[in-house]
Amino acid sequence: MKALPWILALVLSAAAAGEVTAVRDGKQIVVRAGEKEILRYQAEAGELPRADIPEIFRRGGYIASIHTPGGRKVTDDFPKDHLHHHGVWSPWTKTEFEGRKPDFWNMGAGTGRVDFVAVDELWQKDGRAGFTVRHRFVDITAKPEKVALLETWKVTVSTAAKRHVIDLDITQTCAGDSPLKLPEYHYGGLGFRGNGEWNGAGNCRFLTASGLSDRKEVNTAKEPWCWVGGKVGGETCGVTILCHPSNFRAPQPIRAHPTEPFFCYAPQQGGAMEIVPGKPYVARYRLVVADGEPEPKAAAEWAAEYATVK
Repeated sequence: MKALPWILALVLSAAAAGEVTAVRDGKQIVVRAGEKEILRYQAEAGELPRADIPEIFRRGGYIASIHTPGGRKVTDDFPKDHLHHHGVWSPWTKTEFEGRKPDFWNMGAGTGRVDFVAVDELWQKDGRAGFTVRHRFVDITAKPEKVALLETWKVTVSTAAKRHVIDLDITQTCAGDSPLKLPEYHYGGLGFRGNGEWNGAGNCRFLTASGLSDRKEVNTAKEPWCWVGGKVGGETCGVTILCHPSNFRAPQPIRAHPTEPFFCYAPQQGGAMEIVPGKPYVARYRLVVADGEPEPKAAAEWAAEYATVK
């Protein structure tokens, strides 16, 4: 029998050992712990999953799915009520750019979009794995189209004590000499869309650092962390989303939808802001993905540890 190609042998060895790996799989990047899938990042725009989705909603540059250690998916992608929602994504909604008002969030409006540009790095080291990718925010209302922002995501994934930990570092810079103005608005920024089984006011639960669980109270609250979860296949699971204290206006205000499993950290709730040339906007978040009920004491410890990460 011929020896396996060295790269295949390396992947099989890592899987057997339960190591965290990040590999290109067609138009996606897949991160696994051994043979267990943790997340899928959609790079180039993929095929639309259903025939009822208009072409304008096709896009890449987002995390399409995330799984718990027990294999339960905690995200949704292209939900029927909001075709522009994805597992984890980071567009801005209400904006002003050179006198125009592109919306990079609501793709159906046809005024703005976010494009995948390139994968800069795939890596694994010291029990962790990750990737660095680039996106661009395109103003469709400009004739010809014009790039307003350049965005880099650095994603780092690790596992510990029956949980997956995903660090997302976002850096946005002006593509030219014009700023991107962000008027006060109730959502836009880091978005998370939960599993479709969580649709409906009673199926998705929230719990914040200060103990808030009612959606009306969670919405607009400024919290260093928030658990979002519910039942998948009859078992509870969820994601604790942490806002790094170095972020602009940290802890950032939250947008929690009244009936849908949607969460957003939206700093522009605190008033108008802008991203200006020569001054990158940096936002850092950590997602702790686990099976079972939320763990407030553990989450407080995770937040304290995350605050020490430079």
